[in-house]
Amino acid sequence: MDRNIEMIDTNGITLETVVEGEGPLVVLLHGWPQTWYLWRHQIDPLVKAGYRVAVPNQRGYGNSSRPDNIDAYGMPTLVDDVIGLAEALDSPQFTVIGHDFGCLVSWNTALMHPDRATAVMGLSVPGWRLGPREVWPENTEGRFWYMRLFQTLGLAEAQLDADLETSLLGLYYALSADSPESSFVGQLEHPAEARFDQVFPPPDELPSWLTQDDLAFYVEQFANGFTGPNHWYRNLPTNNDRSPELKGARFTQPAAFVAGADDDVLLIASGWQERFSQKFDDLRFIELVDGAGHWVQMEKPEPTTALMLRFLASL
Repeated sequence: MDRNIEMIDTNGITLETVVEGEGPLVVLLHGWPQTWYLWRHQIDPLVKAGYRVAVPNQRGYGNSSRPDNIDAYGMPTLVDDVIGLAEALDSPQFTVIGHDFGCLVSWNTALMHPDRATAVMGLSVPGWRLGPREVWPENTEGRFWYMRLFQTLGLAEAQLDADLETSLLGLYYALSADSPESSFVGQLEHPAEARFDQVFPPPDELPSWLTQDDLAFYVEQFANGFTGPNHWYRNLPTNNDRSPELKGARFTQPAAFVAGADDDVLLIASGWQERFSQKFDDLRFIELVDGAGHWVQMEKPEPTTALMLRFLASL
């Protein structure tokens, strides 16, 4: 990849980070199972618009540090990674934009450090206090639910690491708008002992938004396996206990939210929009992108980039 990649020390670890451009800092945070490459279509337009962009492989991913200790992936620690990254780039204030689990980190960074994260934008996950209820949904015992499987160390990794290309492609496809409706939610129709490749089979052909070269790069990025990325989920049952002061907290800085109109995550969070919008003092907009699923930056890069630039220009 023809990108300026720096190894940046922060919070006792090192993050492999794309750093490009000049101007106000915008930190872009990927989620699971992704890498900095999720934002490949957005980096150049943001740089062209006059921003400095930092896009890390978060801890556990790519060539960034991969601590063995599960507790090393708790939410306050992930937030401190972002704060330290900005400090290393001499940017005491910044805008943070996150997707999926990186969206949770963005929301929590904004709440914990409103003086540092002076604006926040989330993509695809309209919430920030995920916990035991999401890990162990009611009336789902005996059914396949990926968050629950992750709680047993090595169980999911054995399947996901066995064939990285099949695993990644199956997951990307299931959460995209190209898959049949409710493909991701449909995992609950499978027994708990089902394999990931049975629940999330890869498509016969690559979707238009993912090339063979893209997929090969993702496989390379996950060469160290899923253990680090899955550790993020192993902290969900206890994350909220680590930040009790955030219960009922409000966002005081400018904020925005974007998601794919066909994102299964929004189905899981039924009735989210009314509850979500009440938590902000300055919510600039909520927009759903037609024809996109969970990977809105990849599936519909131009409208997604335009919405990101719209938010940044409003600051």
